[in-house]
Amino acid sequence: MMHGFPDSMHLYDRLVPLLADHRHIITFDFLGWGDSDKPEQHRYDVTSLRRDLEAVIDHFNLNQVVLVMHDASGQPGIDWALDNPHKSSGLVLLNTYYAPSPTLKAPEAIKRFSTPGIYRDISVWATSHFDSLWMQGYNQQIAKFITTEALREPFQKILGYQSLQIRPAFFSLNRVLNEEIEKRQEMIPALKRLQTPVRIIFGNDDKDLNAGVAKEFHRLLPNSEIHLVDGAGHFVQIDKPSVVASLIRDFPISDGEGQ
Repeated sequence: MMHGFPDSMHLYDRLVPLLADHRHIITFDFLGWGDSDKPEQHRYDVTSLRRDLEAVIDHFNLNQVVLVMHDASGQPGIDWALDNPHKSSGLVLLNTYYAPSPTLKAPEAIKRFSTPGIYRDISVWATSHFDSLWMQGYNQQIAKFITTEALREPFQKILGYQSLQIRPAFFSLNRVLNEEIEKRQEMIPALKRLQTPVRIIFGNDDKDLNAGVAKEFHRLLPNSEIHLVDGAGHFVQIDKPSVVASLIRDFPISDGEGQ
């Protein structure tokens, strides 16, 4: 299970207990996030995220995997699956993105830090030098990702742990965000040929990585199912963990060990 940004593997805290008796589950923090190391001079991009994923797969000697992807982890996960169809039992897409999509929008904070120009440069400088500005913006954006009001404050604290230290990774990944999306336009034909089973599960309240993005994935991926979850936002696995668990628990996988 892979997280996006600006969060961590704690994104799955409400989901994992519902699946632990049924599946072999691995969650991890990408380099630069959560409890992982955070080298400031590291280049954080989709290539580095994929290297982290491959390191986890190799470490556990996994032969067949179901990749659960959310937000920014969709690109490295799908890239890996396209190159390793023999190891991919299935893909689960949770409010994620890959290539240009007609209705795809960047959340407010992501747009601010990914759009080239003086506003981005000033924002990076200000939030790098004034911790309170960063924390204010971080908490506001996390709150918008969660539909269930009672869960907002607890997960602001959980996901905000070490959030001051994730800034190098956040700024770096945002700097290449638009480029990484645009260059995957050329991968659309490969998506259309992919035969790996895909389950698309999107929180229907997400206005940015929205239902239109889910429907575009469904159109492009020939062996996919789509499930739009009402009462859930961008963090669908936080808002509706039981629904997501039921859809993952019975997700078809191929025979093999290491799942």
